[in-house]
Amino acid sequence: MSALSGVKVLELAESVSGEYCGKLLTDFGAQVIKLEKPGKGSPTRYLGPFSNDIRDEENSGLFAYLNTDKYSVELDLDCAESQPTFLSLLAQVDVVIDDHNASFLASLGLNRSCAEKQHPNLIICSITNYGLEPPADRKHSEDINVFHNSGWGYHTPSGADPAFAPLNGAGRFLPSYEAGLEAALCISSALYEKADSGLGNFIEISKQEVLASRIDYVLAQMISGDMNVGTDRTAFDLGGPAGIFPCEDGYVYIWLSTVSHWEGLRQLLDNPEWMANFPNNWLEKECTPERVSLCRQQITEWLTTQNKHTASEQAQKLGVTLVAVNNAQDLIRSPQYQHRQFFVELNHPHMGKSVYPGVPYLLSKTPARPRTPAPLLGQHNTELLTEKLSNALEVTE
Repeated sequence: MSALSGVKVLELAESVSGEYCGKLLTDFGAQVIKLEKPGKGSPTRYLGPFSNDIRDEENSGLFAYLNTDKYSVELDLDCAESQPTFLSLLAQVDVVIDDHNASFLASLGLNRSCAEKQHPNLIICSITNYGLEPPADRKHSEDINVFHNSGWGYHTPSGADPAFAPLNGAGRFLPSYEAGLEAALCISSALYEKADSGLGNFIEISKQEVLASRIDYVLAQMISGDMNVGTDRTAFDLGGPAGIFPCEDGYVYIWLSTVSHWEGLRQLLDNPEWMANFPNNWLEKECTPERVSLCRQQITEWLTTQNKHTASEQAQKLGVTLVAVNNAQDLIRSPQYQHRQFFVELNHPHMGKSVYPGVPYLLSKTPARPRTPAPLLGQHNTELLTEKLSNALEVTE
């Protein structure tokens, strides 16, 4: 049995953060009912990549990943006639996930004050960019604004070129994925507490606060005074030769910062003459732009004749932090991922068989795993809107 078997969730979310939160809960066995706009569905249905380049609501790869194992019900929450149905669903679930603004929750009677009086047993999780009371100039922000306002735009990549526009960071939705993970953890904690108290909780997740909490040692260095706080994006450049380098068949990432790294690199390159002019501790004590430039040049010349996976394996045996930059096919072929059975094949009624990322944890007593593909729009209208939820879910499991 999975850890969250028997937990029922109502998902009002219409973006990556809330849908990812719901997905993480379904991976552990929770039953998530996703409410979608009639005839249109969630906005993520219209975000690519698209299967076979068919751009419609049933061919989004992003939606397919975020919504495995969920139930789709079409319900117009703006329509007064839908309120009895909505309240009936609400009375039968344990958790509500939302990613809209404060006025949306208030219109449904799910803001904090109303929820505590009318739904004391319900766990409500709100995910927004800056909380339910954002500053006026941040009400219409996007993930890229959150990314930079959290400090990550200065931290990643280190030493960004100030002549170019700020980067968006890894992937398209880093703040949303991190906030979705945080929300799922908070909901799990609230469920654990509810098992003792019988009471629900109101959880408010700010993407900006979540991402700021992930900035690790850089934030600590700022607070302690070891790193200057300013608007200069080059402040985080450690000045070393680390970076992404081209190989014969792709790219690798190298991080060099210690004497042991330098000695490992010397062995990897078969003790070339150019390294003799560098002091052993130059990465720590005498890291000059000229040495960095020469080091990068020589590493690049060597790597252009190397296979990225072979170079990575050889370097790591010598203690050099060199890793292959993997593409999707590299990950699927990875012996480690194959051994862990990380990828899961699911058969979607429109997109056909596809390989999906699984979960990054293997738990023997409470397994987590995607089991069924994302639902078609309104796929479960009949089952969930015509009979009691508890009975309907038992039939459709």
